[in-house]
Amino acid sequence: MSHIEELLEKYWEGETSLSEEKELRKLILEAEGYEKEKELFAALGHFKSLEPQNLSIPKGKTRRLIPQWTRWAASVAILLGTYRGWSVYEQKQAEEQAYQEVMQALAMIQTNLSKGQQQLQPLNDLKYLNTTNQLFQLNQKQTQ
Repeated sequence: MSHIEELLEKYWEGETSLSEEKELRKLILEAEGYEKEKELFAALGHFKSLEPQNLSIPKGKTRRLIPQWTRWAASVAILLGTYRGWSVYEQKQAEEQAYQEVMQALAMIQTNLSKGQQQLQPLNDLKYLNTTNQLFQLNQKQTQ
């Protein structure tokens, strides 16, 4: 790798010093080939030689003052927005708490219903009897 290529690689990586950049420009302009690099350095030299045109810097106040009422309006808007956000948050919290209470009540109802069904289990045998006569007929047949 030639010295020019090493300097170009450092240049594109942004690791060259000012003296290395000057040396690179000189070597590129003297060397054969490197047409794109020659065009680049020629354009950079052209930009460097340009003088800035008459720029007028405004004198006096450069910053426009914001009227006092807009600051107050912004403060009021922030306070109203904060109040609205807090009230929505509180409402959501109340809804969540009500939902939790309803779910606890339904769970308690389900538990008590299960207990009641378990207590009625002994009566399950009587559901197959149609009338009391059938019960007595069974008893009479057994006694005969």
